[in-house]
Amino acid sequence: MPPKNKKKPSILIVTPEITYLPDGMGNMTNKLSAKAGGLADVSASLVSALYELGADVHVALPHYRKMFHVDIGGFIDNELLIYKSKLPEDRIHLAEDRIFYYQERVYSNSAETDLKIALAFQREVINNIIPTVKPDLIHCNDWMTGLIPAEARMLGIPSLFTFHNIHTVKTTLAHVEDRGIDAAEFWSNLFFSRPPGNYFEARENNPVDFLCSGIFSSHFINTVSPTFLREIVDNVHRFVPHDIQREVANKFHAGCAVGILNSPDTACNPETDPYLIQRYDVADHRNAKRQNKLYLQERLGLDMNPDAPMLFWPSRLDPIQKGCQLLAEILYRIVDKYWNQSLQVVFVANGAYQQVFHDIVHHHNLYNRIAVCNFDERLSHIGFAASDFMLMPSLFEPCGLPQMTSAIYGSLPIARDTGGLHDSVFHINLEQNTGNGFLFETYDSGGLEWAIDQAMAFYQKDVHTRSAQIGRVMAESKVRFSHTVTAQAYIDIYEQMLQRPLIDEVFDKSNKVDE
Repeated sequence: MPPKNKKKPSILIVTPEITYLPDGMGNMTNKLSAKAGGLADVSASLVSALYELGADVHVALPHYRKMFHVDIGGFIDNELLIYKSKLPEDRIHLAEDRIFYYQERVYSNSAETDLKIALAFQREVINNIIPTVKPDLIHCNDWMTGLIPAEARMLGIPSLFTFHNIHTVKTTLAHVEDRGIDAAEFWSNLFFSRPPGNYFEARENNPVDFLCSGIFSSHFINTVSPTFLREIVDNVHRFVPHDIQREVANKFHAGCAVGILNSPDTACNPETDPYLIQRYDVADHRNAKRQNKLYLQERLGLDMNPDAPMLFWPSRLDPIQKGCQLLAEILYRIVDKYWNQSLQVVFVANGAYQQVFHDIVHHHNLYNRIAVCNFDERLSHIGFAASDFMLMPSLFEPCGLPQMTSAIYGSLPIARDTGGLHDSVFHINLEQNTGNGFLFETYDSGGLEWAIDQAMAFYQKDVHTRSAQIGRVMAESKVRFSHTVTAQAYIDIYEQMLQRPLIDEVFDKSNKVDE
């Protein structure tokens, strides 16, 4: 235990997206929200949990003024000036560049624009934010922060690099330096497309891989589930580039890589969810879920029947990853198979396959049994509350959050046994009173249909058995899929890297939540 007067180590979390920040971290925390995917939720939950536990945590973000609802000019600008005057004392560090100001989303439809945003963000972090914060440890996320671990290594600052997906970009050192980043001082810590002979040889014609650089130059890495990490190491997925697979495997075999399962937003809680028609907990979930189901059925034009089993698809309709084509192959068959049980299917999701499902509904005149609608935040929350089962037949899944959210709401996940789904969905066993959903292994429509059959067999159990199991799943999921659990896993990595406690006295180690 270090002396009590010793300064707590400071952690700088660098992320291109976040959904919210905890009260007390600055006078604009309620305005800051920029989300493209799960990284935003994870960043928000980690920063919030660390802050609440008493850690000296800082966060670096691009200043997306439009997404943060800060007008350029006008009276709000005065508030911005007041806020900026407090930056040295605050823990929120906004990277300033005009390219951020008018962006309506974190990632554009232009690879060139995304690269400009990434370079501007990293320039500000390297040139201004790191010197201001003087962190003891830097935690970077995804390809848009991939150059920063190389700078951190040059400065002697331990860095953790978390990658939430495999997407990367490449560009030359010359382009990096032209955007204001003095890469000459850390170029040897970057990962190039081919082994560089020297700085001058590499500068013009040997592209730098951003994601691979983050993995290569950081001191420690993590993916967002243990199984997905192992799948990369074992070269299970053909879509993982060879260089990334090799560098992840090198870190893993050196004992410098772990998988940490994400956890859903704390707002995803049926006891407090403002979107629900009727909120509920373990004790009264059955009646409340029926009321939410009736509302959703009326809203979407389905048959009004609170006893109709309902399947829910909340994820993107992306045939590359999410497996929606597997459902398309069997959708009519399963609705027909369970016609007498009044099976209903609800999609609240956007994506390439949405039109395919519209066509199936139209061709078979299934408007009273199948609803396909665009993503809507409120409908999505009600879908979790109203449904009995949630569909997630992914080809691959680095982590996934819908399967955790659905279990918390008492909608049992039907999922393929891969990646983060393997780590969070366990097949129901009524005799042993264990499990939280239904898993299938083979990635084809037959495997998915088998899992749906298992779910429907469960639904046909007596009401008492079914209700007891759903209550158990809800209670266990609320504890298991917790920000406290996720944050503690990151704290353990930070402390391992720093070789000293991150939080003294504020957080009692004996109170750690077991995963």
